[in-house]
Amino acid sequence: MNDINFCLQASGVAVNDDVIKVFNEMKVRKSSTPEEIKKRKKAVLFCLSPDKREIIVEPEKQILVGDIGCTVEDPYGSFVKLLPLNDCRYGLYDATYETKESKKEDLVFIFWAPDNAPLKSKMIYASSKDAIKKKFTGIKHEWQVNSLEDIKDRTTLADRLGGNVVVSLEGTKLK
Repeated sequence: MNDINFCLQASGVAVNDDVIKVFNEMKVRKSSTPEEIKKRKKAVLFCLSPDKREIIVEPEKQILVGDIGCTVEDPYGSFVKLLPLNDCRYGLYDATYETKESKKEDLVFIFWAPDNAPLKSKMIYASSKDAIKKKFTGIKHEWQVNSLEDIKDRTTLADRLGGNVVVSLEGTKLK
């Protein structure tokens, strides 16, 4: 039995092809025209389908690069506001940050499991996490977050991205 089948059997949850498509679009940064760049996803949430059989792209839960500066002033703060307060989600966030040496962009895989989410939801999301992670090849940063305070604090994400060498996140200087 291969690893993918084992993962699917472990939780019984599959990963929808649209999830993989979104990941591949976010991973490849060869958008050239200004219009193509505006359509790039800055952040997106994934959830379980209503029947709990597959991980899907959550409708209307994304931020496009073109939204930044128009309808979205703070992309990271806007991403945090997309998260449900009482349920779990998976997220991909395209973090733009600066170290003392250079500017960087990295995808961060976020497993959002707030303390007040139902136990059943936490269990199925936790047991399905490997299925989605295996589809996201090349992710350097993974972050499990259990409280709004942790995810609101930009320095916590900065620590995940490179610790004290990160001097700004999304253009905002860190203390």
